[in-house]
Amino acid sequence: MALAPTSRSPLVSRRTSRRLAADAGLLVVAAAFALPLAWVVLSSLDPHAGLRVKAPDGLTLDNFDAILKPDITFTPLLNSLILCGGGTLLTVVCAALAAYPLSRFRSRLNRPFLLTILFTTSLPITAIMVPVYALFVQVNLIDTMQGTILFFAASQLPFAIWLMKNFMDGVPKELEEAAWTDGASSFQSLLRIVLPLMGPGVAVVTIFSFVMMWGNFFVPFMLLLTPDQMPASVSINEFFGNRGMVAYGQLAAFSVVYSTPVILLYVLVARRLGGGFALGGAVKG
Repeated sequence: MALAPTSRSPLVSRRTSRRLAADAGLLVVAAAFALPLAWVVLSSLDPHAGLRVKAPDGLTLDNFDAILKPDITFTPLLNSLILCGGGTLLTVVCAALAAYPLSRFRSRLNRPFLLTILFTTSLPITAIMVPVYALFVQVNLIDTMQGTILFFAASQLPFAIWLMKNFMDGVPKELEEAAWTDGASSFQSLLRIVLPLMGPGVAVVTIFSFVMMWGNFFVPFMLLLTPDQMPASVSINEFFGNRGMVAYGQLAAFSVVYSTPVILLYVLVARRLGGGFALGGAVKG
C-alpha cells in the first residue's frame, strides 16, 4: 500500500519564511557595513580611486607613500593618541572611583545622582560647546591639550559610570568583607579585589571611551586652534579640497592608518572581553 506524500504544515512554512526573511535582512545590514569597508581597502590600493566600489585598476602603494609623512599622518596620530589615551585613562579612573560608592553603599542620593548623570548623556554636544568654549577662554584652557583631555573625559564620564557600576554590582561583596577583616581599606579592596575581578567591565569601558574620543571631530576642532595640535580626526578634513576635489585614494589610505590603533586596542583587550568574570570558586557556601 503506497503512502501519500506528507504535506508540510502551514506553521512550519511560516517559520521557514520568517527565518529566510530574517536572514535576508541580516545580509542587507551586513552589506551596508561591509561596502564602506570594502571601498576603503580597495581605494587605498587603487591609483585611480573614485566613489565607486570596484576592483583596483592596478595595485599600488603610492597612496600610502603620499600620506606617511610627519605633518600629514604621524603628528596628528600622535596628538590623537595623547588626547584619547589621556582622556580614556582619566575616564576609567574617575568612573571606577565614582561607581564604587554607588555600588557598595546604599543612600537616598544614589538614584537621583544616577538619573542626573544619565540625563547629561542625552545633551547634544553642540548645545554645550558655546558655554564650554567661553569657560575655557576664561580659565586659559583653550588651545591646550590638557583642556581637551579634560573635556573628553567629562563628556564620556556619565555613561562610563553607569557601565562601571553595573559591572561592579556583579562582584560579590563578601570578598571585600574578607579583605576588610584582614585589615584592608576600601581603596585597597577596590584596587586589589574588585577591579581585577571585573576585568571585562574595565575593558569594555576602556574600549567604549577610547573609540568615542578617537572618532570625535567637533570637540578638538572647537577647542584646539594650533594646527600642530590637531588630532587625526580633524586633519582628515584636509583631504577634502576646494571645489569638490577630493584625493580619494589618499583619503582611503589615511582611513586605513587611522583605524589601526582602534583595531589594535580591541585585539589587545579581546581576551578580557571574552573571559568573563574571574569569580569561579571565589565564594563558597
